[in-house]
Amino acid sequence: MERFELIDGLYLYPTPAGAYYAISSPETDKPRRFLIRLLQQEQTPALNIAQLQALMEIDDEDKALQLLLYCQKLGWVQGLDTPLQAPQSALEAILPDLLGKISESGKVLLADDQGFYLACSGFPHEVAEELSALSAELATVHKRRSGLLINNMGISSHAWAIVDPFGNSQIGFWPMFVGKHRFVLAITGVPHFNQAEFVTLAWALITRYLTKAADAAN
Repeated sequence: MERFELIDGLYLYPTPAGAYYAISSPETDKPRRFLIRLLQQEQTPALNIAQLQALMEIDDEDKALQLLLYCQKLGWVQGLDTPLQAPQSALEAILPDLLGKISESGKVLLADDQGFYLACSGFPHEVAEELSALSAELATVHKRRSGLLINNMGISSHAWAIVDPFGNSQIGFWPMFVGKHRFVLAITGVPHFNQAEFVTLAWALITRYLTKAADAAN
């Protein structure tokens, strides 16, 4: 491979696109494992070869650099000038504000795989309850018909939407997979997953349901 040099003084952090890729599917591959491990850190790690090899679980330096270059070309990672700390506040305290920033309409909820919502922004309580239940039912339908969608039609996305006559989403349901947990974002209108708040949301969920769970098990 063509040799290249890492820039000193940077800290490695997923982009919104990288955070979305990390949690948008339960399937695992090397880039997804790397991105998830990035979001398991208490602080954005310094960009150096030793950190890369540890995060990627790759001993070969050239292969680690190749994977970094691959993720960079796809716009999944970025270098920060100053480190960031993982979200420390309770999820209940930070979720409503984060959710409100990732939708054009401000109407968003986060539901678990049992059909209960953990937090919402812009929805009345009764509506949030019904949408959360609907998200669980859609997950059941998707699981039952995933063979058709993936194998026969080549549709790998797990997201569903209710669209208007022009094909625009009126409300969409986007699953987020964190370890063994499955969450769903229900969003009216246009989602804004390209915001920094989406990375923070993914980081907060992974910290709570993957990193801390692993620490407790040990």
